[in-house]
Formats: sequence, structure tokens, C-alpha cells
Amino acid sequence: MTDYRVSQGDVQEDQITAAIEKVTAQVPSAVYLGLALASMAVSVGFQAAKKQHSALFVGQWAAPFLILGIYNKLVKLHGSDGTTHA
Repeated sequence: MTDYRVSQGDVQEDQITAAIEKVTAQVPSAVYLGLALASMAVSVGFQAAKKQHSALFVGQWAAPFLILGIYNKLVKLHGSDGTTHA
């Protein structure tokens, strides 16, 4: 069988990705958690105002904010391509 897995150091990220991650890594992780909680609170507000579609739309933002927070944390811990060490 052929092994198609990528090992650490086999591939490096391009400079654009590294530049974006350098800037976004400066954002505290609590910001993403705050955005997720705020989207849930706004969703509850829309639900109370009987605006179902808006409530569902804004309520679904919580998961992407949390995923972005996890990605941000991983970049802070491991670097953008996994070959940089602190």
C-alpha cells in the first residue's frame, strides 16, 4: 500500500497564509469565545422578538467563531506550518 500521509516539515505554508496568521494570532482567544456567546445572545433576542429566520441565522455563527478560535489557538501553539518552534 502507498502511504499518502504528509509528515511534519514536508510542506510549508505560503507567505500569504503566514502573514495572515501572524496578524490574527495577535487576537486573544477570549475574543472568539465572546463573539460566539454574543451571537447566541443576539439569537435569543431575535427569538424573543419572534424573528425566527434572523434568530437561526445569527445563532449559527457561534460554531464558526469557536472553530476560528480553535484554529487561532493551534497557530499560536504550533506555528503556521508546524515547522516553526517557539
